[in-house]
Amino acid sequence: MSGQEPDAARSAEADWKRVHPVSPLVRGWIALAAVAYFLGRDSVEAFFLRERPGGPLPDGTPLIWAVIGLAVLILAIGVVFFLSWWFTRYQVSGDHVRVRSGVLFRQHRQARLDRVQAIDINQPLLARLFGLGELRFEVADAGESAVRLAYLRMDHARELRATILERASGAQAATGEEHAAADTAGHPDAAAAPARTAAEAPEYPILALRPGRVIGAALLSGNTVVLLLGIIAVVTLTVITGEGVSLAVFIPVGLAVASGYWSMLSTAWNFRAAVSRDGVRIRYGLLDTRTQTVPPGRIQAVSVTQPLLWRPTGWYRISVNVAGYGASPGSDGARTRLLPAGTLDETLQILALVLPNPGTEDPVGLFTAGLRGSGPEHGFTTSPRRARWVAPLQWRRSGYALTGTALLSRTGRLWRSLTVVPHERIQSMALEQGPLARRLRIADLRLHSTPGPVAPRIRQLDQAVLLELFTEQSVRAADARRRDRTERWLHRETATGPAVPQAAPEPAQAAGAEPERKPQAAGPQMEENWNEHR
Repeated sequence: MSGQEPDAARSAEADWKRVHPVSPLVRGWIALAAVAYFLGRDSVEAFFLRERPGGPLPDGTPLIWAVIGLAVLILAIGVVFFLSWWFTRYQVSGDHVRVRSGVLFRQHRQARLDRVQAIDINQPLLARLFGLGELRFEVADAGESAVRLAYLRMDHARELRATILERASGAQAATGEEHAAADTAGHPDAAAAPARTAAEAPEYPILALRPGRVIGAALLSGNTVVLLLGIIAVVTLTVITGEGVSLAVFIPVGLAVASGYWSMLSTAWNFRAAVSRDGVRIRYGLLDTRTQTVPPGRIQAVSVTQPLLWRPTGWYRISVNVAGYGASPGSDGARTRLLPAGTLDETLQILALVLPNPGTEDPVGLFTAGLRGSGPEHGFTTSPRRARWVAPLQWRRSGYALTGTALLSRTGRLWRSLTVVPHERIQSMALEQGPLARRLRIADLRLHSTPGPVAPRIRQLDQAVLLELFTEQSVRAADARRRDRTERWLHRETATGPAVPQAAPEPAQAAGAEPERKPQAAGPQMEENWNEHR
C-alpha cells in the first residue's frame, strides 16, 4: 500500500492542467496597452519639447531612459503574466471542476457537476484572433462562485464542455456502472479520478435571426422612444423660449441611445439557437462571440414579452431565469435572453425546447392565448370586473392558467407579457394586497424565483381565488420537487433530457436501417411535435 499511495498522489497531481500560455496576455492586454501609451506619450513629448542649453537640438537622454524604463516595466509585466499562467491550473474529476489560481493570494474554487446550471464559451475579439475561448460554469449558488477557465483552445474548450456535461448528466455513470468497482480499486480517491474525454453531442439547428430582423428590432425598441421624446422636448423648449437649445443637451441622450442600440445589435447579431441532448445551445455576438449551453431543467422561469412597437411585426422576446446568470457580476441581459426577437412560431418552438412536457393536450392553443388572448378561453382564470378600477386596460387580460407541469401568468394590454414557471421551480410564494385592493377584494400572488429578469406575478385576481390557488400550489410545487429528476437528465433511471429530433443511426447499426430523418421544421407542426413529447 505504501508504494501505491505515492503513485496515486502523482497521478492525481498529473490530472491538473494549465490554461493556454497566451491567456494572461489576452486578459491583460488593455492594461499593457494603456501603460505603454501613457508612458510612451509622456516620454516622446518630453524628448521633443525639451531643448539643450546650448542649442535647439533635443537631448536624447530622457528618451533613452524612458525606453529603458518602459522595457523594464514590460519585462516586469511579462514576469507577472508568466507567474499568473504558471499558478493557474484546473482539474475535472468525477464530481467536481476545480480551479487553482493566484501568485501571492491563492484561490481554490470548485463546482459540483450536478450543480452546474449552464456552461458558456466566450470569445473576446483578441481571443478570437488567437483561436482561444473562455469556459465559464454557472453553479446553483451563483454570483462570485462562478468558475472560469480563461483561456483554452477552442477545440479543447468544446471537448471539455462536452466532458463536463456528460459527467453532470449521468450518461457516463449510466454506461459505466458495471466498471465502478474496478475504477474505485484503481483510484483510492474516486472523486479525483480523471474524467474520460467525451465527444461533443451533435446539435440540430432550430432558428437563426437575419441581420434585418436584428436591426428592425433595435429601431423599434425603447431607445427609439427615448430619442423621439428627447427631440420633442428640445423642439418644445425651443418654441417656448424662442432660443435654440445647446447641443450639450443632446450629448447624454445621444450617448445613452447609441449605447442602447449597440448593446442590442452586438448581443443579438448572428443569433442562432440549436438543441442537443445536453440542452439548449445559443450562439450570438458581433465582435465578442458567446456560446451558451443550458442543460435540461436548469431554467427556473420563462418570460415572453411583446413591446408595443413590436405589435405590427408580431415579434416576441423570450427571457429566462437561470441560477447564476442573474446574479453574476457584470452580467448583461443577453445571457438571460433565449430569443431576442422572434415570430410566434419561433417563440413556440423555443418554448417547446425549454418545456418539452407542457402538461396539456393543446399547448399551442394555450400558449397562444397567453401571448395574444384575453378572457377565460383555454382555461385562463382572469380578474373580476371590479378590478377595472385599478387596471382599466388590462383587467380582462390579467390571469393565470395551470397545466400538469407549469403555472402560466399573463398580463399587459399594451406591453404583453406571459410568464411560465414549472411547478418544481417555484421557490416560495407571497400574497400581496394594498388598501385599495383590499377594499375591492382583489390581490396579487408573487412567485419567488432565482435572481434574473423574470419576476413571476399574478395580478389583480379575486382574493378568494388566489387563497385557494396559494394552498393548492404549495402542495403541487412540493410534490413536483420530490419527483424532479433533472439533475441527472441522461441517467438511465432518471432520463429527462430535452426533446431532440431523430438523428441518423450509428454507422454500426446503419445496415438495413431506415434513411436518416432530418430535424422537423418549426411553425405549423409545432403542436404535433409538442404533443409527441408530452
